[in-house]
Amino acid sequence: MASAFRLLFAAVILFGGAWPITKYALADATPLWFGTGRAVLAALVAALLLAALGRLRLPAAEDRMAVLFLGIFQLGGFFALTHVAVALVPAGRTAVLSNVVIYWLIPLSVLVLGEKVSGRRWLAAGVGLAGAATLIGPWAVDWRDTEGLVGHLLLVLAGLLWTIAIIATRKWPPKTPMFELLPWCFGIGALVLIPFALWFEPDGGVGAGGWIPLLYIGLIAAPIGTWCVIEAGRKLPGAVASVGFLMVPAFGVLVSTLWLGEPLGWDVIIGGLLITGSVILAARE
Repeated sequence: MASAFRLLFAAVILFGGAWPITKYALADATPLWFGTGRAVLAALVAALLLAALGRLRLPAAEDRMAVLFLGIFQLGGFFALTHVAVALVPAGRTAVLSNVVIYWLIPLSVLVLGEKVSGRRWLAAGVGLAGAATLIGPWAVDWRDTEGLVGHLLLVLAGLLWTIAIIATRKWPPKTPMFELLPWCFGIGALVLIPFALWFEPDGGVGAGGWIPLLYIGLIAAPIGTWCVIEAGRKLPGAVASVGFLMVPAFGVLVSTLWLGEPLGWDVIIGGLLITGSVILAARE
C-alpha cells in the first residue's frame, strides 16, 4: 500500500505541474506543435523502455479497439483541444476543467453501456455540473473575451473526448497490461495531432525556450506519469484512487497561482470544491 501511495504522489506531481509548465512553454511554442512533440516523445520513450524489457510487441487483436479509442480520443483529440485551450485560458482553470469527466461519464455509461446508476451518483453528477458551471458561468467569464469563451468550450469538449475513451476501454477492456500499449496509444495520438498542427499552425513550432519544458513533459511527465496512474489505480482501492487523483488539478491550480501568478478567485475555489465533492460522492458507494 505504501508503494501505491508513492506512485499516486508521483502522478500528482507530474500531471498536476504539467499544465502550468505547458502554459509557460507556450510563450515560445505554438500549442498544437507542442502537443504533437509531447505525444511523439512519450511514444518513443515508452517504446524504448518496453524494448529494453523485451516487451515491445504489436497490440493483440482484443486490445486494438481500446488502443484506437485511447489514441484518437484521449491522446490525440484531448491533447489537441487542451493545448489550444491552455493558450486561451489560465493554466489553473485548464487543470481543473480538463480533468472533469463526471458530467459526461454517467449519462454515457447509462446510454452506451446500460449501467445502472444510483441516486447518489446522479447527485454526484449534478454537483459536478454545478462545479463546472461555477468555473465557466457568466460570473467567471468575460463575455467580451471571445478567445476565453472558445477556450472554455474546448475544455468541455476535451472532457467529452476523454470520456469516450473511458467508455471504450470499459466496453472493450484490453487484455494486455496498459503499460505495454502506451507506445501505440501515444503513436496514434501523434498521428492525429500532426495534420492539425500542419493545417492550423503551418509556421508554428517549438522555439528554444520551449524545448526544456517539452522534453520534461514528453520524456518524463507523460509516459512515467501515465504509468504511475495505471499502477496506483491497480494497487489502491477504487474509491481511494478516485479521490486521490483529485489532487492532480488541485496541485495544478496551486502551481499556477504560485509560479504563474494566476489569480485564485472565488469561482475557482468554489468550483474546485464542488467538483471534488462530486467525485467523493460518486466514489463512496
